Amino acid sequence: MTNPTAAKTLPKRAEIPEAMRWRLEDLYPTDEHWEEDFRKTKDAIARLQAFAGTLAQSPARLAECLKLRDETAERLERVYVYAFTRMDEDSTNDKYQALFDRSQRLYVELRTAISFIEPEILQLSEERLQQYLNSPELALYRHHIEDIVRYKPHTLSPAEEAILAAAGEVAQAPSNVFDMFNDADLKFPAIQDENGEWVELTHGRYIRFMESADRRVRKDAFEALHNTYARWRHTVAATLASSVRKDVFYARTRKYPSALHMALHEENIPVEVYTNLIDTIRSRIDLLHRYMGIRKRLLGVDELHIYDIYVPLVPEADMHIPYEQACQTMVQALKPLGDEYLRIVQEGLANRWVDVLENEGKRSGAYSISAYGVHPYILMNYEPNLDNLFTLAHEFGHACHSYLSNTTQPFVYAQYTIFVAEVASTLNEHLLFHHLLKETSDKAQRRYLINKYLDGVRATVFRQVKFAEFEKIIHEHVEAGEALTPQFMSDTYHGLVKEYYGPELIADDPIAIEWARIPHFYNAFYVYKYATGFAAATALGQAILEEGRPAVERYLNLLRSGSSDYSLNLLRQAGVDMTKPEPILRVMDVFEQMLDELEALA
Repeated sequence: MTNPTAAKTLPKRAEIPEAMRWRLEDLYPTDEHWEEDFRKTKDAIARLQAFAGTLAQSPARLAECLKLRDETAERLERVYVYAFTRMDEDSTNDKYQALFDRSQRLYVELRTAISFIEPEILQLSEERLQQYLNSPELALYRHHIEDIVRYKPHTLSPAEEAILAAAGEVAQAPSNVFDMFNDADLKFPAIQDENGEWVELTHGRYIRFMESADRRVRKDAFEALHNTYARWRHTVAATLASSVRKDVFYARTRKYPSALHMALHEENIPVEVYTNLIDTIRSRIDLLHRYMGIRKRLLGVDELHIYDIYVPLVPEADMHIPYEQACQTMVQALKPLGDEYLRIVQEGLANRWVDVLENEGKRSGAYSISAYGVHPYILMNYEPNLDNLFTLAHEFGHACHSYLSNTTQPFVYAQYTIFVAEVASTLNEHLLFHHLLKETSDKAQRRYLINKYLDGVRATVFRQVKFAEFEKIIHEHVEAGEALTPQFMSDTYHGLVKEYYGPELIADDPIAIEWARIPHFYNAFYVYKYATGFAAATALGQAILEEGRPAVERYLNLLRSGSSDYSLNLLRQAGVDMTKPEPILRVMDVFEQMLDELEALA
């Protein structure tokens, strides 16, 4: 037996092969180039302030101001993304932490400097506003201005808006504190792997341990991770509570009925979409209970525990997928989307858009990020398994969406909403699942893939809706004047786990602290979009496979559209109406069909 002090540790950043690192030089060749754009942005912010109080002079004056604002914001986006990605590749590097802090402050400076724009537009009379909207100088900005007018009931005076904008850096504190705690300072113990070797537990390795065929390894990893968070429960509770209080403060200051209303108003989503999602999933929660029962029987265990829900039901079909193989499989799976889409994917793989491997200090998880005028980037912490293949396809969905939007839309409309973004990423997963299922007739592998799909629905729909309900509860708790204590959050979360997973699952006590490790809770009312995105992607993906080119073109038009129209309208044009329960129920129907097939294959 090896001593824990000799446990395998993560490589340093410099030890990662260059081919496996993203090429951030495409953003800036050197840090000095970054500094030059930083200075240019700062100078432009000063010029923007000269427009204050003058926007009512003429449509041309407003157009001139908006043009300079967009040019400045475009440059700042590149400054921000470079600092953000440099910091995320190694959060122990103080230099890039400093660059990121400076870019955040500059972002607040810009928001403060332009905070007069919306109030001045809103102060225009109806007659004057119509004149502006119909003027040729502002033709590009018509939808943008109409969207600003939608905020009229929630926009304060110019002086008050400047104060709120200046407070932006403070408002980011809970999220920043959690990120640094979670990615840089928090250390997990080593556990013994299947061979008895001591291995350091990390965010990236956690799921691999949870998929282990050795139940002892799964249990040890589960308890080590959650017990570590439990030791910090008071700190993390205070951090999350501060984030929730921030949300409630802004909602009340801007005269929204609730923090939920404020969050959904940004994308013009009715609150009923959120509440109907929870209600619709609750109405079919019996399907998740049934799945837990099937999982318990197929695993052959007397009791099904939380640490048993990630392990493949067919160990002999477990797939070891090196990164190169994952790339090839993904390209094959995405062929139904056509040559244009595949060209973007292959360009990204060939030109180091992806940061592939985990290293010491690197941000956990995965994401895609882009700056206008530069190709997107993807952060991975790749492990050679099926989950990571799906994650790669997921993030390329975001990346291709960004690429098509950025190369089609002007800057003002290039940034699509998250509500639509999760459709693009999840549709790629849908096509990947279809491809893998079509390619295998092996009974064990087929059962494995169906189990993978079922787990995808569990994680992307049921689990995210559980998160969404938890967010709704804790925000309403604060809005009612109550305190968010560690005990309240743990009791609430534990209760939801029991209700969602049902009587077949033992909701082990450590799972009560899981709320403490979810980064998305610091971006309130975000996670429900994973579930709505999954539903829309299911509908659009099936249309692509059944109709072919017409459905592909409708879908690519959606990806090219950015934010040139509201999300719900863009989705309707692509062929799915997310104001109805039908897309959610369709996912539930497919889930039920897969349950039937899994039982038939057992």
